[in-house]
This record gives sequence, structure tokens and C-alpha cells, in this order.
Amino acid sequence: MSTAGKVIKCMAAVAWEPNKPVVIEEIEVAPPQADEVRIKIVATSVCHSDLYHLLEAMNKDGFPTVLGHEGAGIVESVGAGVTEFQPGDKVIPIFLSNCRECRFCKSPRTNQCEIAWTRIRQCVMAAVETRFTCKGKKVLQFMGTSTFSEYTVVHKVAVAKIDPAAPLDKVCLLGCGICTGYGAAVNTAKVEPGSTCAVFGLGAVGLAAVMGCKAAGAKRIIAVDINSEKEEKAKVFGATDFVNPKDHSEPIHEVIAAMTNGGVDFSLECVGNVGVMRSALESSMPAWGVSVIVGWTELHDIAIQPLHLICGRTWKGSLFGGFKSKDGVPEMVKAYMDKKLMVDEFITHNMTLDQVNDAIELMKQCKCIRAVMSVSPE
Repeated sequence: MSTAGKVIKCMAAVAWEPNKPVVIEEIEVAPPQADEVRIKIVATSVCHSDLYHLLEAMNKDGFPTVLGHEGAGIVESVGAGVTEFQPGDKVIPIFLSNCRECRFCKSPRTNQCEIAWTRIRQCVMAAVETRFTCKGKKVLQFMGTSTFSEYTVVHKVAVAKIDPAAPLDKVCLLGCGICTGYGAAVNTAKVEPGSTCAVFGLGAVGLAAVMGCKAAGAKRIIAVDINSEKEEKAKVFGATDFVNPKDHSEPIHEVIAAMTNGGVDFSLECVGNVGVMRSALESSMPAWGVSVIVGWTELHDIAIQPLHLICGRTWKGSLFGGFKSKDGVPEMVKAYMDKKLMVDEFITHNMTLDQVNDAIELMKQCKCIRAVMSVSPE
């Protein structure tokens, strides 16, 4: 019997409060309203932003919630006014909307969307409205996506249709981390052929940034991390050098300056640490270096000296790798299908949704790059 127009009862990982294990619960998912899409999630993974909300930001007003924003699935039904998607379409929900109609979406200068953050309460990182309930209580939808659930409801501006042949348990990673890092190098930094680069932090985002630097033609890519076990993985994605700041008595920017005759052409910070952001900036060539902040944090301010910029450096920020999501995500899926983009190499663990707390712990302990959880069968 068709589920269209009906409430669906399904399993989801509910975070009832901050800094506590999530709980697998039966939730009710209401039918999509006008301009909404209900999606059966097939696969999802844990991103550090999920941990940030659960373990670091810990705003109690952001709970209870269903986390997850790096997933892929199949359209189950659509609400009134939705013509872009049909039941059966393979899709990736996206935390950064792309309405294609506002002045931001029509501008080549940004990948932001004017309505994107009107649909998300940024203080609690959740959608303004929710289609989830559990035990009679409303449950928030994290980043408007909530992929740690067998079904979710997403506004049509936050969904990308992808190649029907794409393996969802792989391309789910293109919902956040890989696009964020790769695009930061290619779209935001605009790494040039023959250039030197430094990438700080070798989680999934940093490794994707390394991959982006290589794709852009960088001749030297210095991977920086305090975990020396990351060296071999970084070289798989294109790093030519590896530096562990703990192995040096001098500040890391001085080490890199000595390695590169004054600093790299491009540096990317992929940690979300203000101290590392400053180190990345100072590691770039004072006269023309470009440094990009990719890592997310809201907890601390950053301070620099004007001299760090006045001689010619450029300091930039990058959200979702500069990709306009409805076009960029399908393009990245195509690049993967054409064997021009590594995705499988990011997956270190395959799990199921009921192992979500184990997946969170692996990420918390930095023992995985990406743990992909199967949620529903295709």
C-alpha cells in the first residue's frame, strides 16, 4: 500500500539532550507539505558537525533532534508544488539550500542562498519547522535534513537529484565533507597549476582539500596534522609532504616557511580551531598567499596583526566548498561515476543505524575518516 499522504512510522536516532548517547526510537514522519520532499534515507555518515552540535555547542534549545546531514536516499513522495522531483528519484539532501531564484543564487560571486538561513534557526542548527514527532513530542530536524532516520522531509530547495546509477552508500559522503574540502581548494582558493599548498587537518574535509589541490595541479602539497598515522592516507589523496607540528620546536608556520622559501601559495585550515586558522594564514606567502578557513567553529574569536594581511595576503572563508548545491552535488557525483573523484577511499567503517553511537565514538576518538551507516534498503 502506498505511503504517500500518510504518516510513516520508522526508526531514527534521537538525540534527546546534549552530550548523551543518542537513542534508537520509533518516530512519526508526517507527509510532506507544499514544496517539500519526503525521502527514504538509504545511507548516511557521521560528520564532525554532528559531533559539534552534540558535544561542543550543546545548546539545549537544539534538542531533542535527529542529527545527520551527510546522507542519500530515494524520494518517497512530494508535496504540492514540487515538480523537480518524482517518487523513485535518487537524491542527496543538502544543508545549504539553492533556490536558484534569489539574487545570491543568480550571482557567480557566492554559493549562498537568501532563503537558506531563513529556513534554519542558526542558533540551534535546526529547521524552523519539523515533520518529526516522537512519544508525543516534536523532534527538531538538524540542519533541515536529519539523515539519521529511515525517512526525512526536506524542503525542495535543499535537495539535489543525482545519477540513478549512483551507489547511495558511497555518494552519501558528497552531502557535506568531500564537497566542502575539495571545493575549498578548487572553487574558493582557486589553487593554480604548479603552486605550493598546505592543508591543516586531515579528517575527511582536509583529505578532500588535499585531493582538490592535486586536481587543480599543485606541484607540492604539505599535509599538516598532529596525528602521524594520517601521513599515509594523505599521500593516497595526493600529499607530497607531511608535517606533524609536535615534531618541531618552532611554530608550524616557521617550519613551512623554511620548507617553501617563505610560505606556500595556498593554505587551507580544515580543523575549526582559531589557533590553527592563524597558523595557516601565517604559513602562506606574505606577498601573495591565499589562506582559506574551512573548519567550523562558533565558540572562539580570532585575532591577527594587520601586518599579516597588509603586505598582500588574502584571507577567505568557504562554506560547502563554494558549490551551488543543486548543480555542484550532481557534478561531483558524475565525477565519481567517471572515476575522476575518490570517494570509496574515505570510508573506513561500514555500519548500521543501530550502531550510531559506535560511529559517533569512532569520530570522537579520531579513529575513522568516515563511518557509513546503512539505514534502509534501496
